Order: sequence, then C-alpha cells, then structure tokens
Amino acid sequence: MIHQYVNNGYHIVLDVNSGSVHVVDELVYRMIALLDGALSNNEKTPEEELLSLCRKELTGDYTPEAIEEAFGEIKEIRDSGQLFTDDPYERYIADFAKRDTVVKALCLHIAHDCNLACRYCFAGEGEYHGKRALMSAETGRAAIDFLIANSGNRVNLEVDFFGGEPTLNFDVVKEIVRYGRSLEKEHNKNFRFTLTTNGILFDDDMLEFANREMSNIVLSIDGRKEVNDRMRPLRGGQGSYDRIVPKYLKTAESRGQTNYYVRGTYTHYNTDFSKDVLHLADLGFKQISVEPVVASPEDDYAIREEDLPVLCEEYDTLAKEMIKRHKEGRGFNFFHFMIDLEGGPCVAKRLSGCGSGTEYLAVTPWGDLYPCHQFVGNEDFLLGNVKDGIRRHDLTDMFRSCNVYAKSACRECFAKFFCSGGCAANSYNFHKDINASYETGCVLQKKRIECAIMLKAALMEEEGE
Repeated sequence: MIHQYVNNGYHIVLDVNSGSVHVVDELVYRMIALLDGALSNNEKTPEEELLSLCRKELTGDYTPEAIEEAFGEIKEIRDSGQLFTDDPYERYIADFAKRDTVVKALCLHIAHDCNLACRYCFAGEGEYHGKRALMSAETGRAAIDFLIANSGNRVNLEVDFFGGEPTLNFDVVKEIVRYGRSLEKEHNKNFRFTLTTNGILFDDDMLEFANREMSNIVLSIDGRKEVNDRMRPLRGGQGSYDRIVPKYLKTAESRGQTNYYVRGTYTHYNTDFSKDVLHLADLGFKQISVEPVVASPEDDYAIREEDLPVLCEEYDTLAKEMIKRHKEGRGFNFFHFMIDLEGGPCVAKRLSGCGSGTEYLAVTPWGDLYPCHQFVGNEDFLLGNVKDGIRRHDLTDMFRSCNVYAKSACRECFAKFFCSGGCAANSYNFHKDINASYETGCVLQKKRIECAIMLKAALMEEEGE
C-alpha cells in the first residue's frame, strides 16, 4: 500500500507496510503513482511493461533519459524492500488476537471531584455521572497489589494519577507512591508515576514531591486566556488562566523543560487553535499538546464537519511555523507531530493501540475496574474490582481482539500503523462498537500524521541527513 501527498513543497511517498518514507522529486512522485496503479492490477507485471507505461504517460514532460533514470531509482528502492511491500502482519492477526496479555498500566481516579467546571468535561465535572468520591489509601494500595499480581514478568509499570482533580486528594497520592516504592525491590518492579492536574491547588510542596517521584506531569490549559477561561472556569465562573500560568511556567523550568506537557483542548470556538499552540510556545513552554474536543453533535462547542478543512489548514500552518522557529533556535515539541520513523512502537501497539481493556485499566475511587477512563461510569464495561480481580473476561477478550484488521475503515487506511485504529472509547461512544471508527478523529489524525512526516523530512533536510 502506497500513500502519496504533497505538503509544504515536499513530494512524500509512504510505503505503508514497511513504514518507509521517501521524499522525492515530481518525476519520481508521478512515476510511483503510475506504477502503484499498474501493480495493484497485477503485481507480477514485467518490468519492461512498467517502463513502457511510464514512457507512454510521461514522455513530453520529461526526457527519455530522466524517465529511465527515475525508473531505475524506483526499482532499486523496491528491490531493497522499501516500496510496494506486502503486508507482513495480517496473516498473523488470528494468533495476535489470542495472545496472552498482562496489565502494565493503571489510571487511578484519585478523586471523582473537581474544582473547575470545564464545559467539555467528559467526566461531568469529575463525577463521571455518578457520585463525588475520593479514593482511600486502602483502595490505592489494593490497586498497586492488583497491578503487581497481574503484571507477569513485566518490570516497568505505569500508574497515572487522574481525576477529577487528583490534588484534591494529594495525601493519598503520596501514600500510594510510598507504598509502590516499598514493593519495587521485592517484586522486581519499577513504577513510573505520572500526574494530571488543572493546577488550581498545585503548590510548591506538591511540585517538590512531583519532581522527585513523577516521571511526567500533564498540566491542563487550553491556550490563550480568553479561550481557556471560556471553557475552563472555576465553579464560581471565574477564569483559571491567571492562577495557573505562573505555576506551570515554574513547573516546566524546574523540570528542565522536559518530562511534562501543557495539554489543551480545542473546540468549535477556537478552530484557529494553532494560535493557542503558539501562544503557549511564546510563554516559554517547550512540550505542548492541544487536541480536538470529542463531544456529542448537539453540543455547541463540538467540532463540526464544516470545521474540518479549517482545522487541517491549521495543522499545516502550525507545522510550517514550527520549521521556521526551529531554524531560529526557538523550537518546541508538539505532541501530535512527534513521530519515530526509525523505531517507533512495537508491533502489538501498532496493531492494537493503547491496550485499553487488557494492558491498561482505569480504577475508580472505590476500586472498580474499567477498560479506560472514558468508559468509567458505564456499567456495561465494569470489569471487576482491584480486590476481587477481573470477572468480565468476555470484555477483556473483546478488547484483546480489537485491532486495525478488525476495523473495516482501517484496513485500507495509510495511517493504521501510526494511529493503531484510534480510540476504542470514541468508536463506542459514537457507534456503540469498539471496532468502528470515529470519523472526525480519523480525518484529523491522518492530517497530523502527514504534517508530522513532512516536519520530520524538513528538519532532517536542514540537518543534512
């Protein structure tokens, strides 16, 4: 499978199955398109016939010598296994779906409560459409015990402190970390703790603890003051921007501008979201993530179909500005443009994504287990409890079988090995099927991947690679 596109003057060819990316001139670009069509009809078409086709279609625009030289270059790339390659994974998918999995990450809902009233909050202001609650230290310790008992031989484990707002229950956060650390040596485990916070209560003592114990911190902010305060007000309606920005800047600097993200959400009301990304960069942040809201169509802030062309242009604008700033020594990282073309995720993650429902689970304040934080509160997806273990093995089997080949929209999509089929929760919430596809998310994800590859090509060209 081949995917071709032109972005910012770069003619880019992605060989989907091998993951090889080629930046080529216009002649090679056009020739690959011709050959892809011919080989799709008959992959064993003789080389002389293929060359004859190229001569027929391209003579008049290019010299015979240029056509033959380009054809030879394409043949060399194809012979090296980097172009027109076969799918190496589909024949293994039946065995893949039966693979043994272990739990390697938990999302601990330390607090089903929040001191903000974010308009787009999928958790219903932290309550997850249920009751307000704080996780007890006993439940937190039981969650750590569950993770160790169900992690098999895996050494590196992740625990995310999430909410609601986890700083409302920070003493329990500290106790869970202490308990986890006390068990690492005995069980040959290494815990990677992370924290997501809205910053309102985040103080110097919390920062000192987080810098000592947290591998990563996610700091929620939507960008420009007017954008942030419209969607992320306090319960009393006041804006949150002025209260959090100084804390966030201090946090970023204290961590050497690494191992954190300022993370925002854009909506129908700021389809010019590149300005929010650049605003955060101008403030001094180097690690930035701004993502599209996922909302019901009836919500006034939901992304609409007519917004999509504008949003795609915004990603183009952002990528070009990032190249410019990198050249000026003012570069920053944008989460959705970070792509590893040489290594990247393992095959399992490329095929099945985040591991929700199998390797990654969410834990409520009372210890109930769900496939991920976005399923919490939907009793149809209650898997069990940290004290009693998983009881709904039919659900874990369903999630284990969720992969890019189980999704009809993914099979012929160039992005499938980058997005891994997208978010199972979004698919379910829009189509009541985790093997469906969330169309709006697909459009934006494909655009981000194209921009990410172009950005990588531009930066490598600048560095002479």
